[in-house]
Amino acid sequence: MTSDGRDRTPVDRPPRTPADPIDPAPTTRAEPRPWLERIGLALIATVMGALLTVMAVVAWAGGEWILAAMSGSGALLTVGVGLVTLVRG
Repeated sequence: MTSDGRDRTPVDRPPRTPADPIDPAPTTRAEPRPWLERIGLALIATVMGALLTVMAVVAWAGGEWILAAMSGSGALLTVGVGLVTLVRG
């Protein structure tokens, strides 16, 4: 409300309601992915990590420090996720 008594909320916004209760987490754990799928996803992550590493090296050589840092961190994270996928499923 403003000082002159007008409501400043948009007309199309629904009125606030209390939050719905959150459903409890499922008690059963999902089964891990098959080995073939895990190996395939890890290989895709390896290829993407290699491409990002090449891009980081080329960007560094070209003087693009920000792009090199972003590509390097992307390569590191991609390879890390690939390893986690392979190990944990």
